[in-house]
Amino acid sequence: MLDTRAFLLALNGHGAEFYTGVPDSLLKHLCAAITDNVASDKHIIAANEGNAIALASGYHLATGRVGVVYMQNSGLGNAINPLLSLADTEVYAIPMLLFIGWRGKPGKHDEPQHIKQGKVTTALLDAMELPYVVLAKEMPEALEQVTTAYRHMKEYETPYAFVVEPDTFETYVPVAKHVVSGNMGREEAIRAIVEQLPDETAVVSTTGMASRELYELREARREGHGKDFLTVGSMGHSSQIALSIALEQPERPVVCLDGDGAVLMHMGALGVIGARKPKNFIHIVLNNGAHDSVGGQATIGREVDLATIARAAGYTKTVSIHTIEELQSCLKASIGVGPVFIEVLVTKGSRKDLGRPKTTPLENKKAFMGFLDVSH
Repeated sequence: MLDTRAFLLALNGHGAEFYTGVPDSLLKHLCAAITDNVASDKHIIAANEGNAIALASGYHLATGRVGVVYMQNSGLGNAINPLLSLADTEVYAIPMLLFIGWRGKPGKHDEPQHIKQGKVTTALLDAMELPYVVLAKEMPEALEQVTTAYRHMKEYETPYAFVVEPDTFETYVPVAKHVVSGNMGREEAIRAIVEQLPDETAVVSTTGMASRELYELREARREGHGKDFLTVGSMGHSSQIALSIALEQPERPVVCLDGDGAVLMHMGALGVIGARKPKNFIHIVLNNGAHDSVGGQATIGREVDLATIARAAGYTKTVSIHTIEELQSCLKASIGVGPVFIEVLVTKGSRKDLGRPKTTPLENKKAFMGFLDVSH
């Protein structure tokens, strides 16, 4: 495995000073080292991976230097357009160094949402004609690869990618502590929400810990899982899934359990919801100011006023909640008067023994459509 801080210092030795991206669990130790050792004005955790490509492009245009971008391979979908229509050698020829976490690598056990992405990761890079190598796990070879990458970027003015396998970087214990205040945990908030919802409510939950906690809560309550669509992938898109369900079944309450990182990733979705104005739609954002499921790195969720943004986007009612009592009261008054936007300020972190769904995505889909009374 690679000494994470030493590897970062080696990048800096090649002139790397600007870092941006969306955190990934395979890169969490590298991300922690960046946070600790790179000046805060030279490190931007982006809203989405496409934004990160644009940020690195702007950095190069302003300085002539090469930015570093990190992402999970699931983020390639967001990054493909600016990589091909902005940074590619046949367009603006903007060099940047990419680190792409290889979730779902063939032969490695992983969650179902990563399997297909893992199978096609290198094929996508080949199709994009984007030069890449799998990052070595021994320092001498890895440092040689870095030298080759910088030489290639200088000669051909192209992005260059390192595909990063599991267990590539050694554990890095961050010095900087990202503390988020709150009066309740996310799991506590989800429990209070579920207890208040009418039986006929359909719930669409976002990527990450929220879906895992919702699943375990249903297990503990012995309720089954048909009422919930667990969006285990497709970060940032849960609200649009929920919106479409709400529009097609207007008599049924529909709740989207979202996260701050997911909302920020595709914030334009708020405007679409506000414009359509489904009365049966409740959008609950569990805001802990962090990418909790991939290492707890900071988002700007606590630095922007999400409730005011939702109000400007056209939601009928928006509110920011600090306590369980406020949450319970607000939910009672939100049925049928949507679209309602409820920001719930929660703390970071989750139980150490938090499990994962035991049902497959296909089983979840069939049970959910059964609950919606859809013949398929």
